[in-house]
Amino acid sequence: MTAVKNLVMGAAIAAATLTADPASAQGKDIVDTAVGAGQFKTLAAALQAAGLVETLKGTGPFTVFAPTDAAFAKLPKGTVEDLLKPENKARLTAILTYHVVAGKVMAADVSKLTAAKTVQGGAVKVSTMGGVMIDDAHVTTADVAASNGVIHIIDTVLMPK
Repeated sequence: MTAVKNLVMGAAIAAATLTADPASAQGKDIVDTAVGAGQFKTLAAALQAAGLVETLKGTGPFTVFAPTDAAFAKLPKGTVEDLLKPENKARLTAILTYHVVAGKVMAADVSKLTAAKTVQGGAVKVSTMGGVMIDDAHVTTADVAASNGVIHIIDTVLMPK
């Protein structure tokens, strides 16, 4: 529970670090908020390659577990480049939609969950032991507000099971 409280308290700080003008963060959708942060270039490229940009600019609400560029860099060499190829669009789409939950799930809601169904169809495991974990990824920043949902920044790319 302490981990959840710490994440909730850090949400305002997170919004301030993601945009030059924190008051405008809620006016931007999930994609624009992530792009504006500057630490999601690989995610933005992957969303473009998978044809998911317009979806995540839609009404929502969406909860996105957003891996940073550093998270993508942890993947084996050549993985990202391979996934971005047109012939791997279905696999890339499955991976990216595994990072999205329909609805708006805030950090305060996490303590009540053990799993969350993703847009991909699978479920991510949610744990609050030793910090908030989504599958094997640590949530490093929670509750980054967007006009059509919320972003939780994670340190590892989630892979569907």
